[in-house]
Amino acid sequence: MDFDAVLIGPRRAASVAAGHWQDRTVNDYLAACVSARPDAPALTAVSLDRGTVDRFTWSELARLADRVAVGLSRLGIGAQDVVSCQLPNGWHLTVLYLACARLGAVLNPLMPIFRERELSFMLAHAQSRVMVVPQVFRSFGHAQMVRGLREALPALRHVVVAGGDGADSFEALLSGPRLEDEPDAANILLGCRPRPDDVTQLIYTSGTTGEPKGVMHTANTLYANIVAYAGRLRLNGDDVVLMASPMAHQTGFMYGLLMPVMLGAHAVLQDIWDPARAAALIREAGVTFTMGSTPFLTDLARVVTESGMPVPSLRTFLCAGAPIPGALVESARSALGATIVSAWGMSENGAVTTTLPDDPEARASTTDGCPLPGVEVRVVDGANVDVPTGETGRLLVRACSNFGGYLKRPHLNSTDADGWFDTGDVARLDAHGYLRIAGRSKDVIIRGGENIPVLEVETLLYRHPAVAQVAIVAYPDERLGERACAFVVPRAGQSLDMAGMVDWLRQQKMALQYIPEKLVVQDALPATPAGKIQKFRLRELLRGDPA
Repeated sequence: MDFDAVLIGPRRAASVAAGHWQDRTVNDYLAACVSARPDAPALTAVSLDRGTVDRFTWSELARLADRVAVGLSRLGIGAQDVVSCQLPNGWHLTVLYLACARLGAVLNPLMPIFRERELSFMLAHAQSRVMVVPQVFRSFGHAQMVRGLREALPALRHVVVAGGDGADSFEALLSGPRLEDEPDAANILLGCRPRPDDVTQLIYTSGTTGEPKGVMHTANTLYANIVAYAGRLRLNGDDVVLMASPMAHQTGFMYGLLMPVMLGAHAVLQDIWDPARAAALIREAGVTFTMGSTPFLTDLARVVTESGMPVPSLRTFLCAGAPIPGALVESARSALGATIVSAWGMSENGAVTTTLPDDPEARASTTDGCPLPGVEVRVVDGANVDVPTGETGRLLVRACSNFGGYLKRPHLNSTDADGWFDTGDVARLDAHGYLRIAGRSKDVIIRGGENIPVLEVETLLYRHPAVAQVAIVAYPDERLGERACAFVVPRAGQSLDMAGMVDWLRQQKMALQYIPEKLVVQDALPATPAGKIQKFRLRELLRGDPA
């Protein structure tokens, strides 16, 4: 595969000179762990799906990575070949990436909830040579599905099945035989180590605006973010990191796989979210740090409160993905005894902003944090002029961790000659330099020349006792240009009509012109596999006027 990571070269000299790119790969960090603490706990993989727990020290993890790397080479995998996987959180995924890094191959993690439609596009676009899947996960036959796709994917040479029992099983091909002891193993393991600017990860965006895009990252772009992130959160080799967010998503991959190796910290992986089991793991393993979206925080705080069993080791919970309600910050802080940190980021650059551990508690619910070291942000108007403090505009990011570009789609890279990446988000900055995301730029609704604060309206509707989910999108209007439509999924046994919605928003003292003028009630909203509502599909529905 030829990777067109055109955004790497132009910023290399400045990034190295500033100390953001340290020219270290995961191979360097893993070697340091093996040297400094060979017998220390490195990885505990807890599978609720299979009812198993697997534990590895650093020396065991490195030896298994060598073994799987030689096995991949026997399957024809070498430098810059793409190895895709659709694996839940577990040791197979961690070891597979470490093995790919031995060979200079590129790992392409794919969410376990993808099905034929998504996989057909992504595997073909990436020209994947090997696909690793579980035999069955959550009662779904992944191996059978992918085997059915192979005829239409000429580049795909092998399907490897984790937990399988045949000749194509992960165990038979990769992790079973002692391949690292074979005569040519040393040449294989040392002959094609990747350089720090080689593409090492290919991860697809969620597709909230249509076709998913393949985000290319190198060791330098990934670790430039992780070093700054860990430093801000005061994480080190004595920490224990729990990761229950999917490792096929950038959150889980960067901070549940790469970060523990960089720190020499013990990683605890959980494949299916179960807050009671997560609380038990925190107590058993002495977990000090975890992260996830708002529902993870809500669930964990509820379980700890209801059980009356505290989690005293937990020091920090970083919450990202959506604004955190103020009441949740307060209740979670009380229940968990941990600092609640809010953050915002993207697959294209990892975490961009976080609150600081010593910030006033309110900042976690009123902002998405301030930029990490090595990161700059601007909020601009349509003419790319910075808007005044407190006003909303388009969010641009220039960061040491910005990606190398979109695979085969350089015309979509949205990065100017000065390195500013247009995130596609609308945001504002406060007087302290803290960011608040206001929504996607494509979600802005301009009614009669006035911008409707979509996120604020949605937040108010989420507080309605009958509302489980809400998304507000524009529909065209001849006189005003656009008007707003609210798509709502009611809670079980509840209902909401137009009059009820309007009355609720008026009670919240919302300006009348901001209140949606159309309501569509549905059983579910279209969403990406990562759970993000696909507003472009809602706009498509409106063109057929389903109200």
